[in-house]
Amino acid sequence: MKKLLSMLLALSMLLTFASIPAMAQASEPIKISLYYSDNATLPFQEDWLTVQTIEEMYNIDFEFEVIPIADYATKVSTALNVGGNTLPDVILYQSTKGENASLALNGVLAPLSDYSDWTPNFNARVEEFGLQDSIDALKLSDGKLYYLPSLTDIPFYDGGLILRQDYLETKGLDAPKTFDDLYEILKAYKADYPDSYPLTILAGPRVLYRMTMPSYGISLGKNGASGTNTLSWNYETKEYFEGATSDEYRAYISFFAKLYAEGLLDPEMADPIDGDRWTQKMANGSAMATYAYYDQIGGAEAASEIEGINLNMYPCLEGTAGAHHQPKSSTGSGILIPTKTAERDDFEQVVRAIDNAFFSEEAAKVWCLGVDGVTYTEEAGVVSYSDELVNSPDGVYKTLQVKYGCGSDVTQMVWYNAREMTKYDANYSEINAAVAAMDGVIQAIPPTPMFDDLTAEDAGMLQTPLSDSWEVWNDAFLTGKKSIETDWDEYVAEMQSKGIEEFCAIYNDNLAK
Repeated sequence: MKKLLSMLLALSMLLTFASIPAMAQASEPIKISLYYSDNATLPFQEDWLTVQTIEEMYNIDFEFEVIPIADYATKVSTALNVGGNTLPDVILYQSTKGENASLALNGVLAPLSDYSDWTPNFNARVEEFGLQDSIDALKLSDGKLYYLPSLTDIPFYDGGLILRQDYLETKGLDAPKTFDDLYEILKAYKADYPDSYPLTILAGPRVLYRMTMPSYGISLGKNGASGTNTLSWNYETKEYFEGATSDEYRAYISFFAKLYAEGLLDPEMADPIDGDRWTQKMANGSAMATYAYYDQIGGAEAASEIEGINLNMYPCLEGTAGAHHQPKSSTGSGILIPTKTAERDDFEQVVRAIDNAFFSEEAAKVWCLGVDGVTYTEEAGVVSYSDELVNSPDGVYKTLQVKYGCGSDVTQMVWYNAREMTKYDANYSEINAAVAAMDGVIQAIPPTPMFDDLTAEDAGMLQTPLSDSWEVWNDAFLTGKKSIETDWDEYVAEMQSKGIEEFCAIYNDNLAK
């Protein structure tokens, strides 16, 4: 049976190679250097099956520079501003929101729409998903597209509030519907386990913020939906507002500051909490609730010695602005190519290789599922996973990620909802159905203004100091170093002195009419 599977896999690979354009069949692989944003919960491995398979399929030699996600934006910004030999050929997990728009219009990034004949696979996926209007909305003021975004057919609810369902059942508590409900649950757990910090998070505060702020009508910080860090989008009036100094933000940070002050929120959240420590916290009962991803439940349960522990994920909680999850769109962070790369004699081959490696039908399946005959088999359109994956205590999705490199936001550029759902259990499908039934839970990503290069530069110069100030004040408000009651006016005055009103006006004045 093993020999038969090996023969079938080899035949499959040969047929795949036969379908690859002649340029990809060169005797020497084309070398492409890339920046890769590395997440501690999904540490990059050069020998991932996905990476090796894609390199072999398209005769590419990827040279990854792996950068911690916390440092990634700064590293990319510095490299693009300095230019020269500091730049890789390709930058993954980026968009042209914020500073990158200014850099693009100033000639630092290659206008990829000028080379659309070289990206047939990307074009085909856009047409397949009906996303041309969404792609057009990503073009800058010169009418050009400067990055190839990731593409999703239907946004899905992949992470959110996870907590101990067994504790709720033992205490006779209902599943939370609002943040006030969550507060009462956390308070009860703290009373039962005084040494605990009932609510923890995965990675850094950005995960908590992006999953909870929308229920308060805002989206701020390094993972804010607008890419501005301090502005938010009003979905009713269709305009930006100063989210960082708004009443909505004040209500939000007041709630979480209350949790922090009462010992209900993990004080270690200010530092990145890696996957192992997160698992330990949930497994040993030092926390009972978290904001994380569904696929990580299995690992925490398997690591626990608590009899009957049962973690489950719940639909979005209702805040002052309703129940909302992090905004998503069918176009996400994707691929930038610096103008320096266009100086290569084989630039066309580089672009075509990137298009093949990330947007072709064959590559999309590899980045999602792995390799047929190794991680899965498919018969009559039905995907069945290997025994190793099915029996893994970490679950199919997480094992595919960590061991094989499947399902990484950095490299998977094409997302089919139905294909993703095959990695999860029936419970997850039910949760997604419940979220889908809640009208407007997953809102769209706010539109990008049509800046010219000078305006984009002005916006970029305002964005950084505003963002830096917000980060400092937000941490101070959360931890009680500053009082929301007595220091709020000082904070607002500082943000105004740094130009938040001007920054907001620039964004609104340049929205497409």
